[in-house]
Amino acid sequence: MIRMQTKTEVEEASRRRARPCRRVLDALLLCTGDMEHVDEQMKEKSFVLQLAVWGLRGVARVILANNPLSGALILAALYWASPWQGLLGTLGILASTLTAVIMGQDSAEVSGGLHGFNGMLVSLLMGVFSSAGDWYWWLLLPVCLCSVTCVFLYSGLTSLLVHWDLPVAVFPFNIVIILYLLCTGPNNPYFPHHPAVPPGVLQPNGTNVIAVEVLYGIPLGVGQIFACDAMGPSLLILGAVVLYSPLLAAHALLGSAVGTLAGLSMAVSHASLYSGLSGFNGALGCMAVGGFFTFSWTTNLFSIASAFLSAYADIALGNLMGTVGLPACSWAATLTATLMLLLTGSLAAYSIPIGKVKAPEHNLKSGHRQWTAGNTLERDSIV
Repeated sequence: MIRMQTKTEVEEASRRRARPCRRVLDALLLCTGDMEHVDEQMKEKSFVLQLAVWGLRGVARVILANNPLSGALILAALYWASPWQGLLGTLGILASTLTAVIMGQDSAEVSGGLHGFNGMLVSLLMGVFSSAGDWYWWLLLPVCLCSVTCVFLYSGLTSLLVHWDLPVAVFPFNIVIILYLLCTGPNNPYFPHHPAVPPGVLQPNGTNVIAVEVLYGIPLGVGQIFACDAMGPSLLILGAVVLYSPLLAAHALLGSAVGTLAGLSMAVSHASLYSGLSGFNGALGCMAVGGFFTFSWTTNLFSIASAFLSAYADIALGNLMGTVGLPACSWAATLTATLMLLLTGSLAAYSIPIGKVKAPEHNLKSGHRQWTAGNTLERDSIV
């Protein structure tokens, strides 16, 4: 009897010691994934707080995440890298989100940040390409107008792409930034910008690279998704991806490494390799498969193929569009991801309906079988 009591006491003591660790772990888990409990808590809060959460979700949506804390970390990284760029990104996401509210767009889309991230990306790229320097206040006017335009394009493209269960992704951003650069031109007296340089122009046959700089370019490729070329902020952005989903972060690094390898194979300029520009489209292409498909060894190989295709397409488009001074932006990854989602066959069974996409870990628990029947019915109805 005494021995039984001693054993019980030991077990009770171990449980007590484990409770604080369990509480810390539970608190950390609440900060990961989609943080759906935040939306419930925000329903009774003021509009300003709701707008802040919507905006932060929009910031994270750029990297296929839906986590306001991830968005806060990314926004902090942007301010760390350049306060001017951080201000432009903040203004862009607020202008586009408020426009969506005024237009009466779907409340779930607005609260999920889906109307904000394109406006933010346009604002960031406008700041990067502007040759007027930082704190050129007149730039805020086209930043607001282009961010608002993204909402109209997003709404219109949604009505078109929903028939194929495809995401609008960053099509509005890619369209608007090209239109803006074409309208203004490099010598515009009010909004001048730097012309884009094709990735193969500088040192076209240069094969002597610095290995350490090339390795540095891999995490910088994740930062370049937000037009950030500093190592510290890029690592913070990567940390924001890890907070949302370690699997998605692994896809980001893998895709950036694949993109860098593709750049090496095509002897792109050293600046593209060292700054991460050769890797960010590969990162996006790999993350798209990791986010919109259930994780498995098959889809993992599929994501690598998507990264290679995105990276090579980016080099080709960069050389083509660079001849007229335009950047390829993320056209390569956007088009590649769209094509991947249109594939039929065995891989289609792993795709997740757009409205049900969550963190890859959640998708992994759900399994791909429950999506198979729904995907088959939807594709048959389209045909």
